[in-house]
Order: sequence, then C-alpha cells, then structure tokens
Amino acid sequence: MNQRYRPITRLGLGGTGLGDMYHTTSDEAAHATVDAAWQAGIRYFDTAPHYGAGLSEHRFGMALRRRPREEFTLSTKVGRILVPHHPGEIASPFVSAMPFRRVLDYTADGVRRAVEDSLQRMALGHIDIVYVHDLSPDALPEADFEHHFRIAAGRGGAFEGLVKLREEGLIKGWGMGVNTVEPCMRALQASDPDVFLLAGRYTLMETTPLEEFFPLCAERGASVVIGGPFNSGFLAGGEHYDYQPAKPAQHAHRERLRQVAARHNVDLAAAALQFGLAHPVVSATIPGASSPEHLRRNAALLHIEIPAVFWEELLAEGLLPASAPIPPRKTVV
Repeated sequence: MNQRYRPITRLGLGGTGLGDMYHTTSDEAAHATVDAAWQAGIRYFDTAPHYGAGLSEHRFGMALRRRPREEFTLSTKVGRILVPHHPGEIASPFVSAMPFRRVLDYTADGVRRAVEDSLQRMALGHIDIVYVHDLSPDALPEADFEHHFRIAAGRGGAFEGLVKLREEGLIKGWGMGVNTVEPCMRALQASDPDVFLLAGRYTLMETTPLEEFFPLCAERGASVVIGGPFNSGFLAGGEHYDYQPAKPAQHAHRERLRQVAARHNVDLAAAALQFGLAHPVVSATIPGASSPEHLRRNAALLHIEIPAVFWEELLAEGLLPASAPIPPRKTVV
C-alpha cells in the first residue's frame, strides 16, 4: 500500500471564519489569526473557494505566502468554479463575498481549472490536499446529488482528474470534503482517495463513522480530517448546530454532556476537540477561528488534561459507544 499524505500537524485552522461566516472579519484580523496559528505551532490550513466566494483563499494566501512553503500543509476544495460577478454572490452562512459567483463543476476539466484558479487567488506554488466539496445529499437536492456524483465518479470526472493531478505531482492527496458519510463511502468504492474532510459527523454529539466508514478507511490506508469538531460551535457554547439553529434534542444531548463535564471539572470544548483525535484513522482536526483569541483558545484546549473518569462516565451513560477510542492523557499538536 502506498504511503498516503497526511497533514503536517494534528491541529489545523479551518477557513470558514476567514470567509466571513456569520459575521464580517477584517483583513487585519484574518491575517493576525493565521499569524497566531503559526505561533501556536499549527501548520495545517484549510480553505475553499466557497468560503466568501474566494475571500478565505485570498486571505490565506496573503498571510501564508511569506512562510516557507514546505513547512505547512494547505488544503482547498473543488466542485465550484468562481466566475466574475459584481458585486459578488452572498451565499449563507457567509455574509460577504469577493466579486464572483459560484458555478458547480465536478468534471476533470473543472477540477484542474479550480486548482489553477485557487493557486492564482492565493499566489502560492502548490496545494497539498484537494477535497471534492459538498458533493453530498445534504448540500444538493437528491436528484442533483446523484447526477453530479455520476459525473464526478465517471470517465472524465473529478475523481479521475484528481488521481491524474496526484500522479503529476501537482497535489499530494485528495478526497471528499463533506458533511455526510455516504459520499465518502462511495468515493472509496469508486476510486482511490487519500484523505477525507468530514465535518460534524465524528464528535461528542455523533459517532456514525465508527460503524463502517472508519474501518474501511483503515483497510484502504486513508485518513480522516475532522471538520467542525464543535458542530458549528455548538459544543463550545454556540446556538448553531451544523450551520442551523440547534434543535431541542440537540440541546438536551449537550446538557447531558455538560452535566458529566461539570462533575469532573472538565471544559467540554476541550473534550470535544480532543475526542476525535483519539481514533487512529483521524489525522487532524480543524476547528474554525476568525480571531487570534479564538485561535489561541483552540490551541490551549488541545493541551488541557482530561481525567479518564470523565470518558469512562460518558461510556457508562451511553453518551459514547463502547467502540469509541478514548483520548490519551496528553494530546500534542
């Protein structure tokens, strides 16, 4: 089995905040956030054309282009081509946009153009990981999802194009960047992906990937990057769950987690961040941050000691399945 590429550090910086998700962020604050990540030892940065219609990529490029390129992992996404559009297409949950609109394109030609466009926006020499973005039933109507997945998995599609880009050495790895398990499973069956960015599905709130997806990744040598370890900030105290207002059942589940955490004097956000990294197929986790303060807090959470009795009570209360690996006493970046 080929040695597949993994991010350089276990903790990364997700780029939604730099694309003005939920609220605006100044260019200065965005740059300072990336600088704070670097100072905290973070060397993995993830972005996408979708985030602010190019805004996140542009800001990452501004902040990273003076850093030694071989010292960090950079991932972005394909599936949307940005075409000129004034004043810019605002797409929820982003509140800002550069002067572009998004056009879906899951073909091999579209993948190559998207990668080349991203390199231009960031003014960087290469991208390490490329994820096929939002090719998922939750992001597209069912008929559209099946249509675009057939294109991506078929001859002349995105998967074939990404394998070729990897063979050419233009990227080091590729996979899916989605919020559901199904397209990841299907991609593993249809092609040869290296790494998946799966957001919100392996957290203290949900552990569906333990059943089939993680075992298949282990069998194929693929790894998983955990996106949204706080479920869009919910486990860190927010009111959104996977980009939508949280439902009563989700609030009730969080309250049970909070009660166990309070009994053991545990910061629930620290537990949420450390939990995903305990699984051997997980190569990194990338909480978002839109300010240096958020970034430094996330980095500090990774190093907080959490007593084993906390995890044992989550298992005993049925808040975690028995098959979930428990974090070690110390997690490192």
